[in-house]
Amino acid sequence: MATPIIMPKLGLSMKTGTLGKWLKKEGDSVKKGEALVEVMTDKITNKVESPADGTLLTIISAKGTKLPVGGLMGVLGEAGEDISAILAAGPAAAGDAAPAAAAAPGGKVKISPAARKLAEDNGVDYTRISGTGPDGRITREDVEKAIEEGPGDERPTIKVQPYEGMRKAIGENMLASWTSNAKVTEHVSVDMSGILTLRKTINEGAKDKDKISVTALLTKAVAKAIEINPIVNITLDGDEVKTLKDINIGMAVAVPDGLIVPVIRNANGKKLAEVNAEINDLAKRGRKNKLEPDEMSGATFTITNLGGYGSVDWFTPIINPPESAILGIGRTIDKPVVVKGEVVVRPMMGLSLSIDHRIIDGAPGAEWLAVLIKLIENPQKIFI
Repeated sequence: MATPIIMPKLGLSMKTGTLGKWLKKEGDSVKKGEALVEVMTDKITNKVESPADGTLLTIISAKGTKLPVGGLMGVLGEAGEDISAILAAGPAAAGDAAPAAAAAPGGKVKISPAARKLAEDNGVDYTRISGTGPDGRITREDVEKAIEEGPGDERPTIKVQPYEGMRKAIGENMLASWTSNAKVTEHVSVDMSGILTLRKTINEGAKDKDKISVTALLTKAVAKAIEINPIVNITLDGDEVKTLKDINIGMAVAVPDGLIVPVIRNANGKKLAEVNAEINDLAKRGRKNKLEPDEMSGATFTITNLGGYGSVDWFTPIINPPESAILGIGRTIDKPVVVKGEVVVRPMMGLSLSIDHRIIDGAPGAEWLAVLIKLIENPQKIFI
């Protein structure tokens, strides 16, 4: 019996998804649970597993097609099986991502097998070719012409990759944030001696898997600072400025395709060991693309840490809407500073607080930073 392959609901808030790369070709045999196709949301890329054993009879939706949850992506079944009923009932593509080439209903590109093979052998993106065959079908001659014409006046490149999926979502979100917020960034250096000494004491004799990270200590410090002064834990909702009760800390994590922001919920109410374990787990699963969309939503304040690269002191982090502030963390480096009239060397770390000046003024932002600095330089107060 034929089985439709539909756009899955990958999170409570997901309404649409974009087709990524098909991992199987039409005519391939597939086992239930085998990775079949990639689906991209605005946060992650997931591999969708086959819902049944069978043959991939047809790919309805091509790469780049945007579908609603439940939209028809393809059909599994037995070779030669009649699937007309499924095709007739299948939801249509929802959106603006149809390929440039002629496509069948649902987004499938019309191209002859010989033309497809010629295009693939020569590295030609046939979805960008206008077909001259019946009903716009791409013919071998169309592909030969595209090969002969070449890439036109494009610059020589080392690598070309599509601007889509996570990369495109990040770009659009960051541009929207940059153009919609009246952003101000405040920079300061903070003495990390207290945090580093406390971490060394906590980790003495601990197993590697249980050792507390600097990130976990800083996360607790940020959560405590928000608890003391919630000015950065606000959001602009229409004509209302709302101070949020929950303190959910987003942790920006670099992944091969871009950036994800898993969330430590109610970080102020969790023990240090719990926060440390959760950060490690979310970061590990995030880099393997194993997070659920709901684990990357609901942040009220975000931390983005470039300190580990050892090259950045301060930067200008972009606010993650609907949040109104974000904290950038730079490298920790020994520097000469003046303490009680004497020049001493201390491990100094750069902090960069970006705030939405529409609802957070510079002075309140500086006041919040002052609270955070005191907690970092006197870390025992984080746990009081």
